[in-house]
Amino acid sequence: MSEIQVASRYAKALIDLAAEQNIVEPVKKDIELFIDTCKANAELQAILKNPIISLDKKANILDAIFGDKLNKMILEFFKIAIRKGRADVLLASAKEYVNQYNVLKNVVKATVTSSSALSKENISQIEAVVKEATKGEVILTSHVDPALIGGFILKVGDRQFDTSLSGKLNKLKKEFQQN
Repeated sequence: MSEIQVASRYAKALIDLAAEQNIVEPVKKDIELFIDTCKANAELQAILKNPIISLDKKANILDAIFGDKLNKMILEFFKIAIRKGRADVLLASAKEYVNQYNVLKNVVKATVTSSSALSKENISQIEAVVKEATKGEVILTSHVDPALIGGFILKVGDRQFDTSLSGKLNKLKKEFQQN
């Protein structure tokens, strides 16, 4: 079974358990702390993925780092995963928990890339359009790429809307090449 499938199943079990205990929001915050800590600490990721390090040692390390920071239910869940030999998918499971939380709460992540920095008013307008289209809460991140020449590229989920000049020029170039 692939890592993504395992992570998805573990995340589903965790979100179901959190929903049962009515602590989905606090668990999400704790999971985000775990993700941020792992991203900032490559050694922790290496320890979790290393098959040579004993399962007990991995559980003790997580307990030492997160013992007083995370909900006890999360720590116990992580320890179960470690005992099953799945410490290597804890980070992927945590990320998948956030994804499943976003689906559950109808939170949509969108990215807008423009040739120059967008004003707060432009960002608000884009957020409003995406919110209207998706009927959900929008988390919009903005990037600048001068290579776009003008316009912007908006990515919402797996959809992409390209209104950039470079995109139009590339499309025109392809049309000329086909003819």
